Amino acid sequence: MEFKHLIYEKEEGIARITLNRPKALNALNAELIAELDGLLDTLAKDGAVRMVLLTGAGDKAFVAGADISELAHMDSFSARIFAEAGQGMMAKIANLPMPVMAVVNGFALGGGCELALACDFIYASDKAQFGLPEETLGLIPGFGGTQRLARRVGAAMAMELIFTAKRIGAEEARQLGLVNRVFPAEELMDAAMKTAKTIASMGPAAIALAKISVHRGVDVDLSAGCHMEKEAFGLCFASPDAKEGTGAFLEKRKAVFSTSR
Repeated sequence: MEFKHLIYEKEEGIARITLNRPKALNALNAELIAELDGLLDTLAKDGAVRMVLLTGAGDKAFVAGADISELAHMDSFSARIFAEAGQGMMAKIANLPMPVMAVVNGFALGGGCELALACDFIYASDKAQFGLPEETLGLIPGFGGTQRLARRVGAAMAMELIFTAKRIGAEEARQLGLVNRVFPAEELMDAAMKTAKTIASMGPAAIALAKISVHRGVDVDLSAGCHMEKEAFGLCFASPDAKEGTGAFLEKRKAVFSTSR
C-alpha cells in the first residue's frame, strides 16, 4: 500500500502506523483523515494483525492538532462534515478487533489529543504534551474530545482542561489517568513494541472479545456489563484458541494461538 501522509509497516502481527506530515507537525487535514480511515478498513479485515501502534513522524509531535489552514476557510456546513469525517475515523479505531496503542512522542494537541484518546491506551514520551486548545480559536473539540476526555479523566477535570485550553505534560497526564505509562523519549518505541509483542502473543479472538466487553461495558450499569461479559466468555469457546490455551496449560507448554480471529 502507498500513502501520501502515512507510513505503514507490518511485522510479526504488529501493524505500525506513522502519521507523516512532519513539516506540519503531523496536523490532521482532510487527506490524512481519509487515508487513515481507509487503512483502518483494511486492518479490520486483516486477521493476521494482532496489535496496532499509532505514532507521529519526527521527534516534535504525535499530532499537533487539526490543520488550521483548512479550518480557517470552513463554514458551518463544511465544519460539520469535517467533524463527521474525523469522528468516523476515530470510531473505527475504537471498533477495530485488535488493540490500538497511541505512542505519543511529542505534542498531542487538539485533534492529536482526540486521536490518542480514541486508542485503547497511551504510552507517552516524557517530552509529550497533551491538551485541547480549541477554545483559543473560538471553537470546541470536534473529533470526540468532549466525550472521550470526560470518560477518561472525569467530567470536572475534562471541563477544566477544555475551558482553560491548558497543556499538560506526560507525567501529569499519567496521574490523571489519561496516559498509561511514561518513558524517556529514546526508550518509548522499544517499550511500546515490548508490550505490543506481549499482546500479539495472546489469543486474538479472546483479545477482540475483551476489547468489546470493556468498551461496551463502561457505558452500561454493572449488571448489564457482566451479562455482556458472560456472553463474550461463552463465545471464547467457539474459537480453537480456548482449547489450545487450556490444553497448553495442562500439558505445561506454551500456547500457540491461531493467526486469525
